Amino acid sequence: MRKTETLASWIEQSNNIVFFGGAGTSTESGIPDFRSAAGLYQTEQHSPYPPEVMLSRSFFVKMPEIFFDFYRGKMLHPDAKPNGCHRLLAKLEAQGKLKAVVTQNIDGLHQMAGSKEVLELHGSVHRNYCMGCRRFFELEKVMASKHLVPRCPYCQGIIKPDVVLYEEALDQHVLISSMDRIAHADLLIIGGTSLTVNPAAELVSYFRGSRSVLLNLDPTPYDSKAGLIINDKIGDVMEEVGQLLRI
Repeated sequence: MRKTETLASWIEQSNNIVFFGGAGTSTESGIPDFRSAAGLYQTEQHSPYPPEVMLSRSFFVKMPEIFFDFYRGKMLHPDAKPNGCHRLLAKLEAQGKLKAVVTQNIDGLHQMAGSKEVLELHGSVHRNYCMGCRRFFELEKVMASKHLVPRCPYCQGIIKPDVVLYEEALDQHVLISSMDRIAHADLLIIGGTSLTVNPAAELVSYFRGSRSVLLNLDPTPYDSKAGLIINDKIGDVMEEVGQLLRI
């Protein structure tokens, strides 16, 4: 039996599926990941500041102009569309099989594909708030700003993306909800993540079921624990699985 057939069979037999995903989930949608050979952290070499530094809270506060120049140029992909992975997950949720998507991504592609129960560990580029009056703004406001550092039209405060930067804590409600969903899943599908960024990567340790699947191009620290490993493009894999499930 092919691995995709095994995955399709496991999905058919499950009724409480949780998907835990990272940047690799969106690479086939044209959004680069971070840590692969072609990832943002490997290819972004022209700046005197490493991406990890520019994406930190302290750097954002001290040098907002450089932060937003990098953020707009490298982190925003408004034309990206969901791929086969996003689409299949949304269909499985509509069937009642998938109970939650836990994602490290900030691109909003799961929601664009139709998923409703999405737990965004690192926030979303589609939510932005004024650091002064706390009003919220859509991504379009940041994109259309005439100034490099977007400002609130009401109080002139800086509009900060509602994303978790380095040195910032994860939202505790989202974190606890993610733990609970994973702990009660009967099938955990892990996709497109190196499982090296904590505390997010530690969430998979809460899984108590007997079936876990790892979809990733490269090896991860979880490989020895996964019941099924598929080292291939996650969008293509899920597209094939959807065809096998006829959904």
